[in-house]
Amino acid sequence: MKLGMGLYPDILTQENFRFAKQMGAEAIVAHLPGYSQTGKRPVKPDKDGHWPVWTYEELRDLKAAINAEGLELAAIENFEVDFWYDVLLDGPRRAQQMEGLKTIIRNMGKAGIPIMGYNFSLAGVWGRTWRDNVARGHARTIGYVEADAPPQDPIPNGMVWNTVYDEKAPPGFVAPITSEELWRRLAEFLKEMVPVAEEAGVRLAAHPDDPPLQTLRGQPRLVYKPELYQRLLDIYPSYYNALEFCQGTISEMRGEMDVYEAIERYSRQGNIAYVHFRNVKGKVPNYHEVFIDEGDVDMIKALRLYHKNGFDGLMIPDHTPEVSCAAPWHAGIAYALGYMKAAIRMVEEE
Repeated sequence: MKLGMGLYPDILTQENFRFAKQMGAEAIVAHLPGYSQTGKRPVKPDKDGHWPVWTYEELRDLKAAINAEGLELAAIENFEVDFWYDVLLDGPRRAQQMEGLKTIIRNMGKAGIPIMGYNFSLAGVWGRTWRDNVARGHARTIGYVEADAPPQDPIPNGMVWNTVYDEKAPPGFVAPITSEELWRRLAEFLKEMVPVAEEAGVRLAAHPDDPPLQTLRGQPRLVYKPELYQRLLDIYPSYYNALEFCQGTISEMRGEMDVYEAIERYSRQGNIAYVHFRNVKGKVPNYHEVFIDEGDVDMIKALRLYHKNGFDGLMIPDHTPEVSCAAPWHAGIAYALGYMKAAIRMVEEE
């Protein structure tokens, strides 16, 4: 198993690549939504404000900058909303946007970036709140508490994934759809994309729904129970139709399988592309992320299951509580990485 670190667009810097290396990480997962707005891209939006998809050259250069610090670029996480809102909504630009997504996958393959993480959702990650009375020592952390969540208002036109893609959209709201319709849209996406991914050598890795509610803001969710990951995999059986296995989100779910059964099934089947290795207290609709060694999940037991089934991919601490110091995020990530590095070594040497 390999140790990695996830970085968001505003912190994709040489300093943080070096920090990751110092903490023992071997690879970076680049979470790129919002990258277009950082000023780092060499391209500009068109006259309608739409950004072109990531080019081979910029992916190559990002990879080279990470490689320069002795790390690999293991994955890109999440498409820009601007690239695929009509794929999610089944709108008029769907065919054009699908071609753009295929171009991204081909560019990633050419650049040698092996995994594309994605989350097929209309409402996205929404409604989470910060608390300082859950994690150890009053560390500030995030979670979902039903009583504190904002009202589940319908999604306005021109918005998906909590992101406005069309400021000129007419008044009103995105029409509610059925669960089967959302599964149909996902199936069409996979049937078009997986063959391209197979040719490019890039695994498509699906993230589950967080918060894992059956519906959110009046729209259905896909993988809100651990067993529903299997339905996604069965749409197009392929090594390249894989999972961005968010262990924290899985542990938040209520379903027929618990988190250990989910790890056992999907690691044994070889479906996991990489892991979000974090710990949580509680279950939907009330839970919070906590330090890696204090949640409901026995993380050593989890690592033993991955190892037993031959998983040798990347593990990252995607979120951590913020530590009370001058560098809250860095300290929290450093604590998680140190724990993970020692635990992985122990399990692999047993």
